[in-house]
Amino acid sequence: MINNDVLRSIRYMLDLGDAKVVEIVHLVDPAFPLDKADIPALLKKEDEPGAVPCSDALLARFLDGLIVYYRGRDESQPPRPVEQRITNNLVLKKLRVAFQLKDLDMHEIFAQAGFPLGKPEMTALFRQPGHKHYRPCGDQILRNFLKGLTLRYRSGG
Repeated sequence: MINNDVLRSIRYMLDLGDAKVVEIVHLVDPAFPLDKADIPALLKKEDEPGAVPCSDALLARFLDGLIVYYRGRDESQPPRPVEQRITNNLVLKKLRVAFQLKDLDMHEIFAQAGFPLGKPEMTALFRQPGHKHYRPCGDQILRNFLKGLTLRYRSGG
């Protein structure tokens, strides 16, 4: 999926203002060059004038920031290096960690979106690349997960 779509979707789901998005990114990397004024251009659709692509570096910091924002920082662990390349599988993993979702929650979220996934399909998405049962997360799967997560969080359920 396009990073801007992921950012836009999560921002809507959690009803985050521009300043909160910047604050979440800065939880992980206070020196990252992002200002509240940068956010509107990141949220525009690709074909809109003034749209700016969301880099993997920005999305990685935002997703890591969500984990810190919702779960707190584990001071006993050294800071994790920021991923250079964001994949749909990584977005899925980071959202699962941030919202502390168990397998049952994941299945419910996909079902809410009208896109039920079987247990083997689900576990394949969380395997390491190179594992014989690893499965890349397609745009449709991630889009439906974000849709189900939005239904869960926007409706208070």
